Amino acid sequence: MALIKSKNKGNLIIISGPSGVGKDTVVSEYIKTHQNCWYSVSTTSRPVRKGDVPGKSYNFVTKEEFEELISKNYFLEYAKYVGNYYGTPKKPIIDHLNKGFDVFLVIEIQGAMKIKDLMPEAVFIFLLPPNLKTLHNRLEKRGSENKEKVLARFREAYREISEVTKYNYAIVNDELEETIKKMEAILISEKCRCDRIEEVSISDEEDYIRSLLLDEESVN
Repeated sequence: MALIKSKNKGNLIIISGPSGVGKDTVVSEYIKTHQNCWYSVSTTSRPVRKGDVPGKSYNFVTKEEFEELISKNYFLEYAKYVGNYYGTPKKPIIDHLNKGFDVFLVIEIQGAMKIKDLMPEAVFIFLLPPNLKTLHNRLEKRGSENKEKVLARFREAYREISEVTKYNYAIVNDELEETIKKMEAILISEKCRCDRIEEVSISDEEDYIRSLLLDEESVN
């Protein structure tokens, strides 16, 4: 039996970063190669974009439906971003954490800080672009929004990057493979934190310890 017994509960991993930085891609790729991970799908009132898969990219609802869910206390947190609601369903996250899954949640800074107040033990990771020019090019190449909305997202991204110090970790997402390696290193180290250990047990070693002490006494 191992000396250290870790807690069975999974870790909640919060991923934030400006639009176009590649948050969903990074998390999806990480989960493909790691077991016991679950990607929480957020709910939004924003329109479906080209390439979106309802139920996988987001759970899409109308503004009125979103506000009704708010009234029912459905969300762990919710926020309004560039004119649209984004929220995190509460029950599936709690259920998966209790089953030992590491839960990944991709959300905006406003929502992340609400979760930090509720669950400070969560792991907060901020993804950064290599530079702002690259980010602007990524936003334009998506082709899902007009120039005015792209500019609004770019302005918001400029503001968001100044919030990075509120997070536990920051990763520059330039090469996907390198980003995955850094995220893996972060989460391995998090598993080894003392406050995530349930107990350090020596009960199974007591006979061995007793025999050593008796041998020492006989020599003396």
